[in-house]
Amino acid sequence: MIKIRLTWAGKTKEKFINEGIEKYLKLLRPYADVSITQIKEEKGTDTQKMIEKESVRIAKAGVPYILLDEKGRSLSSIEFAGLIDKNKPSLHFVLGGAFGVSEKIKKEAKDIISLSKMTFTHEMARLFFLEQTYRAFTIINKRGYHH
Repeated sequence: MIKIRLTWAGKTKEKFINEGIEKYLKLLRPYADVSITQIKEEKGTDTQKMIEKESVRIAKAGVPYILLDEKGRSLSSIEFAGLIDKNKPSLHFVLGGAFGVSEKIKKEAKDIISLSKMTFTHEMARLFFLEQTYRAFTIINKRGYHH
């Protein structure tokens, strides 16, 4: 079974997003062993210091990883399924905090991908990412979810 590690900053506060995350984690169980590491989300007014502190914590989560970033390369759902299939038996994805990650984290990434050209809250990005991960496994395993 493939192992997928997710690292993200902060707790998911919105109840409906948490419910969606739990739904997709449950749907993923037959396909992958998914673990989530939540690093402390910084608060304050100095955005750059917040990014740097969160990035230090992300770096401690280990490499290699694939970073999700709004400026990353765009993939279709089928291309994302190919990325997962190609990187078996384990993957580590990093989703930064509300203000992103440092340049060092971007440079150390194995790959940088984007969920969309649109901007989402970092909490919504978690849910969308898990849905796309589930979709990828249904594509890989030729299940009927993806049309």
